[in-house]
Amino acid sequence: MKRALGAILVVITAAVLIAGGVVLWGNETFQRAGPLERDTVIVIPRGAGLRTIATMLHRADVIRHPMLFIAKAKWTDAHRSLKAGEYAFSAHVSSAEALNQIRNGRVVIRRITIPEGFTSLQVAALIDAAPGLEGALDAVPAEGTVLPETYDYIYGDTRTALVRRMVEARSTTLDTLWKSRADKLPFTTPHAAATLASIVEKETASPDERPRIAAVFINRLRRGMRLQSDPTVVYALTAGKGPLGRRLTRADLAIDNPYNTYVIKGLPPGPITNPGAASLAAVLQPAETKELYFVADGNGGHAFAKTLREHNRNVARWRRLQRSLRKRQK
Repeated sequence: MKRALGAILVVITAAVLIAGGVVLWGNETFQRAGPLERDTVIVIPRGAGLRTIATMLHRADVIRHPMLFIAKAKWTDAHRSLKAGEYAFSAHVSSAEALNQIRNGRVVIRRITIPEGFTSLQVAALIDAAPGLEGALDAVPAEGTVLPETYDYIYGDTRTALVRRMVEARSTTLDTLWKSRADKLPFTTPHAAATLASIVEKETASPDERPRIAAVFINRLRRGMRLQSDPTVVYALTAGKGPLGRRLTRADLAIDNPYNTYVIKGLPPGPITNPGAASLAAVLQPAETKELYFVADGNGGHAFAKTLREHNRNVARWRRLQRSLRKRQK
């Protein structure tokens, strides 16, 4: 009897030691650097179960022992909160860290930048080409309703939802700026402000010049003068599809189109592009000046003038510079 009890005790002791060894091995192996040789990205689809995830990680060499991964996930209750998405795993990531990434949903954050001055058709083309987004756009956003900015998104987000965020961002920004607008502006609606801001956006890329150019257009509106903005003519000719690809001609400036500010008085029917926050701010808080004209100065900026005589001198100077540049290019 004593011999039998002793044998049983030996067996139990051995089992405990083996189990302890297995647990120790499992813990150490789970924390140890994994077999992945280089950084890799894996997309875990919606609805994927624990075994499917473990198999995907094993096939991608992220983990060495899928059954150990499954056991640890169940033991820690992590299997109840594993999240689908796109995951970037660094070389030799441990199984423990891989599990934590998926459990905590530390997915890849993608980014898309909408440049200031892009038309809505150009914005839609960027979004259509953006990798990782799903679904087609329900519609191209209305001109001037998107806020140019850098936006984060994750794999599987929809294009329509991303555009909705861009439109909401523009609406929030314009509403905030509208509340603190200067007094006695020659327009009465946020839509008109966005329209003028879109013209300012296309006239200059210089942040310092935007309030001054906005002031020129505002002064012209107050006097009932035509805005005579070349970018509005380009929009009339291209309908926002892209650059014109050539210089404007005298015939272009005379076309009968509601966006041609050489022909119409006041603002065009709507924006000609998507203005950034700086251009929106510029038209709502313009510089204090009596200037009515501006023309390129040849140095990336503009020469401003209060009178037509002064402006004509600036134009003549610009034309001489253009002729000189053309001669050098020959």
